[in-house]
Amino acid sequence: MMKKKNWLSHFNILKILVINCALVMHSVNSAYFSQLFQPNWAPDHIATQGDQTALSLDFSTGCGFESKKKYLFGKASAQIKLIQGDSAGTVTAYYMSSEGSNHDELDFEFLGNASGEPYIVQTNLYINGTGNREQRHYLWFDPTMDFHTYSFFWNRRSILFLVDDIPIREFENKEKKGVPYPKEQVMGIHGSLWNADDWATQGGQVKTNWSNAPFVVKFQSFEIDACELLPDEKDDPVVKCGKSGQFWWDKPVVKQVNKQRRTQLKWVRDNFLVYDYCQDIERFSEVPMECKK
Repeated sequence: MMKKKNWLSHFNILKILVINCALVMHSVNSAYFSQLFQPNWAPDHIATQGDQTALSLDFSTGCGFESKKKYLFGKASAQIKLIQGDSAGTVTAYYMSSEGSNHDELDFEFLGNASGEPYIVQTNLYINGTGNREQRHYLWFDPTMDFHTYSFFWNRRSILFLVDDIPIREFENKEKKGVPYPKEQVMGIHGSLWNADDWATQGGQVKTNWSNAPFVVKFQSFEIDACELLPDEKDDPVVKCGKSGQFWWDKPVVKQVNKQRRTQLKWVRDNFLVYDYCQDIERFSEVPMECKK
Protein backbone atom coordinates (compact mmCIF):
# COMPACT_ATOMS: atom_id res chain seq x y z
CA MET A 1 0.00 0.00 0.00
CA MET A 2 1.14 3.56 -0.69
CA LYS A 3 2.01 5.47 2.45
CA LYS A 4 -0.14 8.41 3.55
CA LYS A 5 1.47 11.69 2.60
CA ASN A 6 1.34 15.37 3.33
CA TRP A 7 0.48 16.28 -0.27
CA LEU A 8 1.08 20.02 0.16
CA SER A 9 4.57 19.35 1.48
CA HIS A 10 5.30 16.94 -1.36
CA PHE A 11 3.98 19.42 -3.91
CA ASN A 12 6.31 22.15 -2.63
CA ILE A 13 9.27 19.78 -2.66
CA LEU A 14 8.37 18.68 -6.16
CA LYS A 15 8.31 22.27 -7.44
CA ILE A 16 11.78 22.86 -6.05
CA LEU A 17 13.12 19.65 -7.56
CA VAL A 18 11.69 20.41 -11.00
CA ILE A 19 13.13 23.93 -11.01
CA ASN A 20 16.55 22.76 -9.87
CA CYS A 21 16.59 19.90 -12.32
CA ALA A 22 15.75 22.22 -15.21
CA LEU A 23 18.91 24.17 -14.49
CA VAL A 24 21.20 21.21 -15.04
CA MET A 25 19.42 18.91 -17.47
CA HIS A 26 19.86 19.59 -21.18
CA SER A 27 16.88 19.95 -23.50
CA VAL A 28 16.34 20.05 -27.25
CA ASN A 29 13.49 20.88 -29.58
CA SER A 30 10.93 18.11 -29.89
CA ALA A 31 10.34 16.25 -33.14
CA TYR A 32 7.37 14.63 -34.82
CA PHE A 33 6.95 10.88 -34.83
CA SER A 34 7.71 10.46 -38.55
CA GLN A 35 11.05 12.25 -38.24
CA LEU A 36 12.42 9.82 -35.68
CA PHE A 37 10.36 6.62 -35.76
CA GLN A 38 8.68 4.04 -37.93
CA PRO A 39 6.07 1.36 -37.13
CA ASN A 40 7.51 -2.12 -36.69
CA TRP A 41 4.37 -3.97 -35.65
CA ALA A 42 0.72 -3.60 -36.74
CA PRO A 43 1.04 -0.17 -38.41
CA ASP A 44 -2.74 -0.03 -38.90
CA HIS A 45 -3.03 0.31 -35.11
CA ILE A 46 -0.80 3.41 -35.03
CA ALA A 47 -2.34 6.78 -35.91
CA THR A 48 -0.49 10.09 -36.05
CA GLN A 49 -2.13 13.50 -36.03
CA GLY A 50 0.07 16.55 -35.63
CA ASP A 51 2.39 16.06 -32.66
CA GLN A 52 0.41 13.15 -31.22
CA THR A 53 0.77 9.45 -32.01
CA ALA A 54 -1.89 7.04 -30.74
CA LEU A 55 -1.27 3.32 -30.23
CA SER A 56 -4.30 1.07 -29.95
CA LEU A 57 -4.86 -2.45 -28.65
CA ASP A 58 -7.84 -4.65 -29.44
CA PHE A 59 -8.52 -8.37 -29.27
CA SER A 60 -6.70 -8.94 -32.57
CA THR A 61 -3.39 -7.24 -31.84
CA GLY A 62 -1.34 -4.56 -30.15
CA CYS A 63 1.29 -2.49 -31.97
CA GLY A 64 4.74 -0.97 -31.73
CA PHE A 65 7.29 1.41 -33.23
CA GLU A 66 11.07 1.84 -33.31
CA SER A 67 13.54 4.63 -34.00
CA LYS A 68 15.17 4.99 -37.39
CA LYS A 69 18.58 5.49 -35.76
CA LYS A 70 20.55 3.84 -32.95
CA TYR A 71 22.08 5.62 -29.98
CA LEU A 72 24.90 5.23 -27.47
CA PHE A 73 24.70 7.59 -24.45
CA GLY A 74 22.63 10.73 -24.09
CA LYS A 75 19.03 11.50 -23.20
CA ALA A 76 15.78 10.33 -24.79
CA SER A 77 12.33 11.53 -23.73
CA ALA A 78 8.70 11.15 -24.71
CA GLN A 79 5.49 12.54 -23.30
CA ILE A 80 2.91 9.81 -22.71
CA LYS A 81 -0.75 9.84 -21.71
CA LEU A 82 -1.80 6.41 -20.51
CA ILE A 83 -5.04 4.46 -21.01
CA GLN A 84 -7.96 5.87 -19.05
CA GLY A 85 -10.42 3.75 -17.09
CA ASP A 86 -10.08 -0.02 -16.75
CA SER A 87 -6.73 -0.87 -18.38
CA ALA A 88 -6.16 -4.15 -16.50
CA GLY A 89 -4.08 -6.66 -18.43
CA THR A 90 -2.48 -4.12 -20.74
CA VAL A 91 1.14 -2.99 -20.83
CA THR A 92 2.42 0.22 -22.39
CA ALA A 93 6.17 0.20 -22.94
CA TYR A 94 8.71 2.91 -23.71
CA TYR A 95 12.17 1.41 -23.93
CA MET A 96 15.62 1.31 -25.46
CA SER A 97 17.10 -1.92 -26.78
CA SER A 98 19.99 -3.27 -28.81
CA GLU A 99 19.61 -6.32 -31.02
CA GLY A 100 20.47 -9.99 -30.56
CA SER A 101 20.16 -12.52 -27.76
CA ASN A 102 22.84 -10.81 -25.67
CA HIS A 103 21.13 -7.46 -25.93
CA ASP A 104 21.12 -4.45 -23.61
CA GLU A 105 17.77 -2.89 -22.74
CA LEU A 106 16.29 -0.10 -20.59
CA ASP A 107 12.56 -0.34 -19.87
CA PHE A 108 9.64 1.75 -18.74
CA GLU A 109 6.62 -0.56 -18.54
CA PHE A 110 3.28 0.82 -17.40
CA LEU A 111 1.18 -1.97 -15.94
CA GLY A 112 -2.55 -1.60 -16.56
CA ASN A 113 -4.90 -1.28 -13.59
CA ALA A 114 -8.47 -1.95 -12.66
CA SER A 115 -10.56 1.21 -12.39
CA GLY A 116 -9.84 3.09 -9.19
CA GLU A 117 -6.45 1.47 -8.63
CA PRO A 118 -3.20 3.41 -9.15
CA TYR A 119 -1.02 2.77 -12.19
CA ILE A 120 2.31 1.07 -11.53
CA VAL A 121 5.41 1.87 -13.56
CA GLN A 122 7.95 -0.95 -13.75
CA THR A 123 11.55 -0.24 -14.74
CA ASN A 124 14.03 -2.89 -15.74
CA LEU A 125 17.49 -3.31 -17.27
CA TYR A 126 18.93 -6.07 -19.43
CA ILE A 127 22.70 -6.29 -19.72
CA ASN A 128 24.21 -8.80 -22.15
CA GLY A 129 20.83 -10.54 -22.35
CA THR A 130 20.21 -10.80 -18.59
CA GLY A 131 17.36 -8.88 -16.95
CA ASN A 132 15.56 -9.58 -13.66
CA ARG A 133 16.33 -6.11 -12.31
CA GLU A 134 12.78 -4.85 -11.79
CA GLN A 135 11.67 -1.97 -9.64
CA ARG A 136 8.06 -0.83 -9.35
CA HIS A 137 6.76 2.58 -8.35
CA TYR A 138 3.49 4.38 -7.93
CA LEU A 139 3.43 7.87 -9.40
CA TRP A 140 2.61 11.15 -7.63
CA PHE A 141 -0.04 12.01 -10.23
CA ASP A 142 -2.68 10.32 -12.38
CA PRO A 143 -0.83 9.47 -15.63
CA THR A 144 -4.10 9.04 -17.55
CA MET A 145 -5.31 12.64 -17.11
CA ASP A 146 -2.52 14.45 -18.94
CA PHE A 147 0.80 13.96 -20.69
CA HIS A 148 3.92 13.48 -18.56
CA THR A 149 7.54 13.16 -19.64
CA TYR A 150 9.45 9.89 -19.28
CA SER A 151 13.18 9.90 -19.98
CA PHE A 152 16.33 7.84 -20.08
CA PHE A 153 19.60 9.58 -19.25
CA TRP A 154 22.61 7.39 -19.99
CA ASN A 155 26.34 7.98 -19.83
CA ARG A 156 29.40 5.94 -18.93
CA ARG A 157 28.90 6.50 -15.18
CA SER A 158 25.20 5.84 -14.61
CA ILE A 159 21.71 5.43 -16.03
CA LEU A 160 18.77 7.46 -14.78
CA PHE A 161 15.08 6.76 -15.30
CA LEU A 162 13.26 10.10 -15.01
CA VAL A 163 9.63 11.14 -14.71
CA ASP A 164 9.04 14.83 -15.44
CA ASP A 165 12.82 15.21 -14.98
CA ILE A 166 12.64 13.71 -11.47
CA PRO A 167 14.84 10.60 -11.26
CA ILE A 168 12.98 7.57 -9.92
CA ARG A 169 15.85 5.14 -10.38
CA GLU A 170 19.61 5.14 -10.87
CA PHE A 171 21.81 2.29 -12.05
CA GLU A 172 25.45 3.07 -11.38
CA ASN A 173 28.45 1.75 -13.27
CA LYS A 174 30.06 -0.72 -10.87
CA GLU A 175 32.34 -2.49 -13.33
CA LYS A 176 35.20 -2.20 -10.84
CA LYS A 177 33.18 -4.53 -8.60
CA GLY A 178 32.57 -7.00 -11.41
CA VAL A 179 29.08 -5.80 -12.37
CA PRO A 180 28.46 -5.58 -16.14
CA TYR A 181 27.35 -2.22 -17.53
CA PRO A 182 25.78 -1.32 -20.89
CA LYS A 183 28.32 0.85 -22.70
CA GLU A 184 29.14 -0.80 -26.02
CA GLN A 185 25.87 -1.79 -27.73
CA VAL A 186 23.92 0.88 -29.57
CA MET A 187 20.21 0.91 -28.78
CA GLY A 188 17.10 1.82 -30.68
CA ILE A 189 14.19 3.60 -29.00
CA HIS A 190 10.86 1.79 -28.97
CA GLY A 191 7.25 2.14 -27.90
CA SER A 192 4.56 -0.54 -27.79
CA LEU A 193 1.16 -1.50 -26.41
CA TRP A 194 0.14 -5.12 -25.91
CA ASN A 195 -1.94 -7.56 -23.88
CA ALA A 196 -0.12 -9.20 -20.95
CA ASP A 197 -2.97 -10.27 -18.73
CA ASP A 198 -1.08 -13.39 -17.68
CA TRP A 199 1.08 -11.20 -15.40
CA ALA A 200 0.54 -7.44 -15.76
CA THR A 201 -2.22 -6.73 -13.23
CA GLN A 202 -2.06 -8.21 -9.72
CA GLY A 203 0.16 -11.01 -10.97
CA GLY A 204 -2.30 -12.00 -13.69
CA GLN A 205 -5.33 -12.28 -11.39
CA VAL A 206 -7.17 -9.47 -13.21
CA LYS A 207 -7.71 -10.15 -16.90
CA THR A 208 -8.24 -7.80 -19.81
CA ASN A 209 -11.87 -6.76 -20.28
CA TRP A 210 -12.15 -6.67 -24.06
CA SER A 211 -15.49 -4.90 -23.90
CA ASN A 212 -13.40 -1.77 -23.11
CA ALA A 213 -11.35 -2.12 -26.31
CA PRO A 214 -9.84 -0.46 -28.16
CA PHE A 215 -7.37 0.62 -25.50
CA VAL A 216 -5.50 3.76 -26.58
CA VAL A 217 -2.28 5.32 -25.32
CA LYS A 218 -0.89 8.56 -26.73
CA PHE A 219 2.71 9.69 -27.28
CA GLN A 220 3.94 13.18 -28.17
CA SER A 221 6.91 15.59 -27.96
CA PHE A 222 9.73 13.14 -28.59
CA GLU A 223 13.15 14.51 -27.66
CA ILE A 224 16.40 12.71 -28.39
CA ASP A 225 19.73 14.35 -27.59
CA ALA A 226 22.18 11.48 -27.88
CA CYS A 227 25.12 10.16 -29.86
CA GLU A 228 23.40 8.76 -32.94
CA LEU A 229 24.43 6.26 -35.59
CA LEU A 230 22.76 5.61 -38.92
CA PRO A 231 21.89 2.02 -39.88
CA ASP A 232 24.70 1.80 -42.47
CA GLU A 233 27.28 3.82 -40.54
CA LYS A 234 30.73 2.22 -40.39
CA ASP A 235 32.13 4.13 -37.42
CA ASP A 236 32.83 2.18 -34.23
CA PRO A 237 30.13 3.44 -31.81
CA VAL A 238 32.41 3.12 -28.78
CA VAL A 239 35.05 5.27 -30.47
CA LYS A 240 32.55 7.78 -31.83
CA CYS A 241 30.38 8.10 -28.71
CA GLY A 242 32.66 7.21 -25.82
CA LYS A 243 35.27 9.94 -25.83
CA SER A 244 35.35 11.56 -22.41
CA GLY A 245 34.25 15.20 -22.39
CA GLN A 246 33.15 15.24 -26.03
CA PHE A 247 29.43 15.45 -25.31
CA TRP A 248 27.31 17.46 -22.87
CA TRP A 249 26.37 14.39 -20.81
CA ASP A 250 30.03 13.98 -19.87
CA LYS A 251 30.59 17.63 -18.92
CA PRO A 252 31.41 18.67 -15.32
CA VAL A 253 28.00 20.35 -14.85
CA VAL A 254 26.34 16.95 -15.19
CA LYS A 255 28.59 15.51 -12.50
CA GLN A 256 27.59 18.32 -10.16
CA VAL A 257 23.93 17.24 -9.96
CA ASN A 258 24.88 14.35 -7.72
CA LYS A 259 23.73 15.87 -4.40
CA GLN A 260 20.42 17.09 -5.84
CA ARG A 261 19.90 13.74 -7.54
CA ARG A 262 20.31 11.89 -4.25
CA THR A 263 17.64 14.10 -2.65
CA GLN A 264 15.23 13.39 -5.48
CA LEU A 265 15.86 9.66 -5.49
CA LYS A 266 15.40 9.42 -1.74
CA TRP A 267 12.10 11.32 -1.92
CA VAL A 268 10.78 8.95 -4.60
CA ARG A 269 12.07 5.84 -2.86
CA ASP A 270 10.64 6.81 0.53
CA ASN A 271 7.18 7.59 -0.83
CA PHE A 272 6.50 5.69 -4.04
CA LEU A 273 8.65 2.54 -4.31
CA VAL A 274 6.52 -0.62 -4.01
CA TYR A 275 8.96 -3.31 -5.22
CA ASP A 276 12.74 -3.58 -5.49
CA TYR A 277 14.43 -6.74 -6.74
CA CYS A 278 17.38 -5.94 -4.49
CA GLN A 279 15.16 -6.63 -1.46
CA ASP A 280 13.44 -9.76 -2.78
CA ILE A 281 15.08 -12.45 -0.65
CA GLU A 282 12.54 -15.07 -1.74
CA ARG A 283 13.49 -14.60 -5.37
CA PHE A 284 17.25 -14.24 -4.91
CA SER A 285 19.06 -16.47 -2.45
CA GLU A 286 21.98 -14.05 -2.62
CA VAL A 287 21.74 -10.30 -3.01
CA PRO A 288 22.58 -9.36 -6.63
CA MET A 289 26.06 -7.94 -6.87
CA GLU A 290 24.97 -4.52 -8.15
CA CYS A 291 22.73 -4.11 -5.08
CA LYS A 292 25.65 -4.28 -2.68
CA LYS A 293 27.02 -0.95 -1.52
